[in-house]
Amino acid sequence: MSDAPPPGPAADPALLPRARQVQRRAVRVLGTAQVFSGLGNGATLSLGSILAVDLSGAESSAGFANTAMTLGSAAVSIPLASVAARRGRRVALGLGLAAGLVGQGLMVAAVISRAFPLLLLGAFLVGFAAAVNLQARFAVTDLSQPRHRGRDLSVVVWAVTVGAVLGPNMVGPGAVLAGWLGIPAHAGPFLISAAGMAVGAGIILVGLRPDPLLLRRELDTVPGAEQPGTTTAGHPGGPVPPRSGAGWGAGWRIVRAQPTALAAVVAVASAHAAMVGLMSMTPLHLQHEAGVASHELGMHPDTVVLIGFTISLHVAGMYALSPVMGLLTDRYGPARVAGAGLGLLLAAAGLTGFFPHVHAAVVIGLVVLGLGWSAATVAGSTLLVAALRPDQRVPAQGFSDAVMSLAGAVGSLAAGPLMGGVGFSGLSAVLAGVVVLCGLGVAALLRAPAAAPPRG
Repeated sequence: MSDAPPPGPAADPALLPRARQVQRRAVRVLGTAQVFSGLGNGATLSLGSILAVDLSGAESSAGFANTAMTLGSAAVSIPLASVAARRGRRVALGLGLAAGLVGQGLMVAAVISRAFPLLLLGAFLVGFAAAVNLQARFAVTDLSQPRHRGRDLSVVVWAVTVGAVLGPNMVGPGAVLAGWLGIPAHAGPFLISAAGMAVGAGIILVGLRPDPLLLRRELDTVPGAEQPGTTTAGHPGGPVPPRSGAGWGAGWRIVRAQPTALAAVVAVASAHAAMVGLMSMTPLHLQHEAGVASHELGMHPDTVVLIGFTISLHVAGMYALSPVMGLLTDRYGPARVAGAGLGLLLAAAGLTGFFPHVHAAVVIGLVVLGLGWSAATVAGSTLLVAALRPDQRVPAQGFSDAVMSLAGAVGSLAAGPLMGGVGFSGLSAVLAGVVVLCGLGVAALLRAPAAAPPRG
């Protein structure tokens, strides 16, 4: 006898047997795809600032590649949400990874031709794949049971660990591959990343059937279940509005009307801005500490390996313990865990700010930075889903990811001039101030009166 309740006003479609089966498949497919697609971001993050300085000839350009990548992610987040709203998650995520694959090819061409504009264009398109990695965490919540949202979301975030940690360490194997092909050593890691993205896109396009978002809508139309134009137990006394569009305006209107959703967006965006700003300048800081000029990196493989290893530890902090963050979110609530994540980011900025010349402190600070980002992102994303009705989630998710990526772009773009003006310690202090101000804003929003809780 099935333990799922019959469809009705109080029933969540995610509890139906078919939904549970498709949900398990979606977790496996999205998690596996994330392993491969994560390779691309890791390589760009670890080499982006170094290549930007090398190809432009100006250290003030250090943050431009990572800024281009985050701008690409911001630019495509809402269009991807629009595609998902019309055609489902499978098509949207597959298209994003295909664009990222083109971006990896342009990064290779930029290194070979030493063309700085081509590097920025390639990084911009790689940002499309980064947007896919972000939206995949929401895709896995389409059919997730409310009490397991944090767990399911965090599992897909965790799956990025393998690719994202290996990405920065592809410098060595990439150089070997580049030697075989007779191209510059720094082009090799992007070839490996491109192969990973191609595999990830194939897994999603073939394996994500049935599409979880489209199935959720189908199940929502079961007689008596929540659907547009009907009164539900979650919203007594009024109809659920029709499914809205997924543009900037639609997403902003939805988020603005619900203080808890707005708090979630602020928490995730501020965590991303602080993380990207500090992380993107760390390779350049370590290069300065080693006393190696950008054009001399090829003669100092030990420095390159050290930078890659440090970024790998940071990325491991971002993703490796995300299942723990998910379990904590489900147990203690997303608001508390998001607040703890912002606290960890503040601690990380303290370590790098007070001890910038102690390599161990910088490494620990980068790991703590990753942990804080993980907690704030997993919990904040879960809070956003929980605060909204199913028909509101896709446009709000696209808006949230766009704001998150824009915040990262601002953090990356500002980090270069800040580091040039006030040093690595000063940069850490500025980012700590941003975290404190945004944390106060999140706390105020969470205390504001909330709308009736959504169903499903």
